[in-house]
Amino acid sequence: MTSLGTADLQALDRRHYIHPFTDSRELHETGTRVIARGEGVYVWDHDGRRLLDGMSGLWCVNVGYGRGELIEAADSQMRELAYYNSFFNSATPKAIELSAFLAGIAPAGLNHVFFNNSGSEANETAMKAARFYWKLKGKPSKTLFLARDYGYHGVTMATASLSGLVEMHPQAGLPFPGLVERVDGAYWYREAGDLSPEAYSEALIVRLEQRIRKIGPENIAAFIGEPVYGAGGVMTPPPGYWPEVRRLCTQYDILLIADEVVCGFGRTGHWFGSQCFGIEPDIMSTAKGLTSGYLPMSATLLRDELAELLIAKGGEWVHGFTYSGHPVCAAVALRNLELIRDTGLVKRVRDEIGPSFQRRLAELTAHPLVGEARGVGMVAALELVRDKATRERYPDELRIAVRVREACFRRGLIIRAARNCMMMAPPLVMSEAEADEMVGIIAEALDEALEGLPESVSAAA
Repeated sequence: MTSLGTADLQALDRRHYIHPFTDSRELHETGTRVIARGEGVYVWDHDGRRLLDGMSGLWCVNVGYGRGELIEAADSQMRELAYYNSFFNSATPKAIELSAFLAGIAPAGLNHVFFNNSGSEANETAMKAARFYWKLKGKPSKTLFLARDYGYHGVTMATASLSGLVEMHPQAGLPFPGLVERVDGAYWYREAGDLSPEAYSEALIVRLEQRIRKIGPENIAAFIGEPVYGAGGVMTPPPGYWPEVRRLCTQYDILLIADEVVCGFGRTGHWFGSQCFGIEPDIMSTAKGLTSGYLPMSATLLRDELAELLIAKGGEWVHGFTYSGHPVCAAVALRNLELIRDTGLVKRVRDEIGPSFQRRLAELTAHPLVGEARGVGMVAALELVRDKATRERYPDELRIAVRVREACFRRGLIIRAARNCMMMAPPLVMSEAEADEMVGIIAEALDEALEGLPESVSAAA
């Protein structure tokens, strides 16, 4: 551990460190939260305070902190071969083995893998592959991407353009013109009105088909979506939604890209969210849980037909990264996936801790602030409302979700706030007792936030 004290580190941070998705002025006033170590589902700050990590870092530490097996995998590979590239007809053993492992657990037909470094890059690769595929098919006009409201697909200029979190766009003058057409998000609680989930799903599909016809399928390369929304608010799909999206994509000759960056590697109780919801993607982007966050790595998987056309007719694909298939990252990813397989974590999430965790959270809907608890496996959200009957939201300036988040932190729990939603995605290794601890803290934080509201805007009875 560094010999510097917390105040010294915070001072250096103010002078030098620009943080992602952060109001730097606000951060400089409060001081950076310096996280020093982790074990299991907990992290400790630099002053030794223990925090239950209800977000798995950033949706990614699936097997928990401090796994010696992953440390040993990195150490062993680094001693043998710390780095070599995958350009110039070269590859390293672990990258090859990892590609085969991924093909073995992926939805049927996704047998070809391209390695990147981040989720943003995985989706950038997916976009390039889709456009290249249609060019090789003799349909070069198919260049547009259909992307949903509330979706999050990355922070490159192209993937931020895809993302439906519109606050990401103004600073860089996005979205790119001619790249993306926005379609309805699947947000039943907030946008369905009086429709049942089933009727809402049907309405979404009708509107999507109308949108496709208006744009012209001859102009559309792909539809992209997360099986379960991540940063947009952990909205789960209404019944029948994804199979119908697949039907429309097939009918109108549109590729389907499943963004599995958050949902992949056991999070939903299946290896991938696509398997949970019957998506049958043509392209699948993965990251985060691929290495459980221990090292940066992502993978884009292509259906056989796409990859074989790129191989047979594409010639040199002028795309790639210095660290594509990095041997140390590949070694850690492979060992991580073996751990998930050998310890039965996917089944445990599906049959044991996942349903238990969701039941505990559902009990919080009795609280005056909670309008809906939603999720699957080990990803979930609470929707906060002023009036449950009308689903009226609190004014944005009250920052109700931030109030709850900060109350959780004061009690030793890290979760995430967005709009009027509380989001959580704890490590898949969480125990029943730790789940009880987490939900208990959230309940107390909800009470504190409610009590702290001005009388004029408190929750409706």
